[in-house]
Amino acid sequence: MKKLIVIGAGISGLASGVYAQRSGFDTLILEKAANPGGVSTSWKRKGYTFEGGIHWLIGAKEGLPLHDVWTETGALQANNPVVYKDPIYTLMDGDTTLHLYRDFRRTEAELRSFGWRDRWVLGILRFHVWSFRHFHPVIQDAFGLKVRCPRPFSLWEFVKMLPAVILTPFLMMTSARHYAARFRNPHIRALLHCVVSPNINALSLIYTLSTFNAGDSGYPLGGSLRMAQNMADSFTGLCGEIRYRTPALEIVREGGRLKGVRTAEGLLEADAVVISMDARTAIDRLFAQPLQDRWARKMRKNLRTTQCMFAAFGVKADLSTYPRCMYVTMDPAVEIAGLRFDALQVNNYAWEKDYAPQGCTTLTLILDGQSYPWWKAAKEDGTYQEKKKAVLTLLEERLSSVIPEIKGNVEVTDLATPMTYIRYCDTHEGSYMTEWLPMRPTVTAPIRYRDGIYFTGQRTSFSGGLPPAAMGAWKTIQALCKDFGVEFVRKG
Repeated sequence: MKKLIVIGAGISGLASGVYAQRSGFDTLILEKAANPGGVSTSWKRKGYTFEGGIHWLIGAKEGLPLHDVWTETGALQANNPVVYKDPIYTLMDGDTTLHLYRDFRRTEAELRSFGWRDRWVLGILRFHVWSFRHFHPVIQDAFGLKVRCPRPFSLWEFVKMLPAVILTPFLMMTSARHYAARFRNPHIRALLHCVVSPNINALSLIYTLSTFNAGDSGYPLGGSLRMAQNMADSFTGLCGEIRYRTPALEIVREGGRLKGVRTAEGLLEADAVVISMDARTAIDRLFAQPLQDRWARKMRKNLRTTQCMFAAFGVKADLSTYPRCMYVTMDPAVEIAGLRFDALQVNNYAWEKDYAPQGCTTLTLILDGQSYPWWKAAKEDGTYQEKKKAVLTLLEERLSSVIPEIKGNVEVTDLATPMTYIRYCDTHEGSYMTEWLPMRPTVTAPIRYRDGIYFTGQRTSFSGGLPPAAMGAWKTIQALCKDFGVEFVRKG
């Protein structure tokens, strides 16, 4: 058996491990943290669970190629059935409440009542969502690879996606913010800003809305931690090994050939290495000299990261009467870490029975924006902890004006900053993915780097959360199997 080392037990690393182990490699996963999942994770504080990863999962619907990947890698099992939240988002602006439903016809009916002057723009939005109803990530076997249970090629599958393919270049040329700006009604614009970051391209907005409308993008109960643990258990069940709290220090090459991976415990020899950690971090840290290949220089120069602050509150109150995901406008705006927020997106987990003690509720907020320089400066000048407390106090105060039950009932608070993501996951600038901007292609690392060294994960394909992580693993292990003359095994 060929010895394979996978660096990183995030979703891509775990999927890579499952496919490689099933295909006959002797696979070892090295993970810096104490738990699997990487950036897609959740954690517990005094009886409260804070979901820091999954909010919906593309490929949750049966019959989709990506769903097969989730089941083949063990991510979706009987212990984490998928539920479909509806409405998905609720805009709360003073006395105005506006819902975004899974069925776009229902959403459109509500939007029309708010923005009768925007009917023709709503018609365009409906057409775009309809055009993407059959669109999904294509997962095909590598040419010339021997595959057990090969994935069938369907020309009809591609024909049905043609309307979306035709619209894709147009939607990639504009941002989600500019797309939403076509609506005169500010409430409709704000509701669309709930779906994806306004800075990224409009393709992400339309595709996400279409997945909701098509009955996909559900939430696996138990969230990120259960899904990642399912994958880890599937991998170890195939006799693979995961070493937690064991960061990779260097990929060792001698005489132009791969030798192995050096850790604090010494050199671990390997025939191949799959780098599943942040490729932007890896090109500077994992090699004797920082990589100077053209793509690596381009990545250093052009990569723009998606960063966030993640705030969480454990509230001693039952908030089940409030919507599951609220987009609450703030007047005046909230200013945090040098950024201005006109609204706060609040995830309410009162419906998740295991996320809080009886009669209590977990609330989380995601604050997107380029906050890394601000928090880095706070870390360097010694005010980091003080500023974290100030941010949590400010958010608690502002949320209490909208949800009165919060006031005086907050038992637990937590705040993850970009510095937190660096600490636990070694991500560049504390990011959780690359920002896919309009008119700007995603900067990627090659799947095959040199003999025996491969990259996988978010930085090897388009941005977009968990789907590119899983698809990257599929492509990388197929490339590995092809190079080593090994049969790729999808499922046992």
